Amino acid sequence: MDRHPNLSLTLTKDPRFKVALDLFNSADWYSAHDAFEELWHETNGPERRTLQGILQIAVAQLHLNNGNRVGATILYGESLGRLRKVGTPSLGIDLVELCNCINDRLNFLHKEEDPDTCSLPFLHQIVDDQ
Repeated sequence: MDRHPNLSLTLTKDPRFKVALDLFNSADWYSAHDAFEELWHETNGPERRTLQGILQIAVAQLHLNNGNRVGATILYGESLGRLRKVGTPSLGIDLVELCNCINDRLNFLHKEEDPDTCSLPFLHQIVDDQ
């Protein structure tokens, strides 16, 4: 449950948020990063932490695409630390599923295996039953 529902609701209703989600989910990592970064610069509070975690995943994916496994490993780890922190707002995204995906990819990197043999990060939206 988001601790600051009004700020989270405002952010998730911003049309740029939907654009950023779509870019991320289509694996357009560079554009997704830019779109989420614009929102991140305008956001305060714990929602900023969620956006930063997502930004770090997009950059990790860019690093992987460029063959920089060390950079990807570092950013995946940092994103998990942010997204798993108690009180991190979900922004309507299934953060548990996202973190599980990133953890799997991180484990592949630690074992020096190909992380692309598991799922790409995806921002699944969750429905709030309020």
